Amino acid sequence: MKESAGRKQSGVSPCAACKLLRRRCSQDCVFAPYFPADDPHKFASVHKVFGASNVNKMLQELPEQWRGDAVNSMVYEANARVRDPVYGCVGAISSLQQQIDLLQTQLAIAQAEMVHMRIRHFSPMSAAADNTAMDSSENAYDV
Repeated sequence: MKESAGRKQSGVSPCAACKLLRRRCSQDCVFAPYFPADDPHKFASVHKVFGASNVNKMLQELPEQWRGDAVNSMVYEANARVRDPVYGCVGAISSLQQQIDLLQTQLAIAQAEMVHMRIRHFSPMSAAADNTAMDSSENAYDV
């Protein structure tokens, strides 16, 4: 009870990391700017995959201006690892690359069909062949 009263007086609520780790959140907490108390799942997934100690070390080694990007990357990778523990982000990237390859193949086929249809439609030989076919069908009725 005393601890919660002390927090209210100082106006500091623990960040999501300190809440999950059940420790006091200090003013110089490295996690606080990146893991707010209102988004506890963000730190929970990062902690599950990387561990709090490793995340702390990584953040401490980076200049402050890069920490936000590093946290976003860790959150993305952690969420990917939760969905796919073996491949993580690499599995998602590989799947997207396969989709791109398939769509590029389909596009190339469609473009080739369009070229083939244009050649058939605008070719002088095909027009002559069409006229010859028309002439022979008209001659069949003349008999």
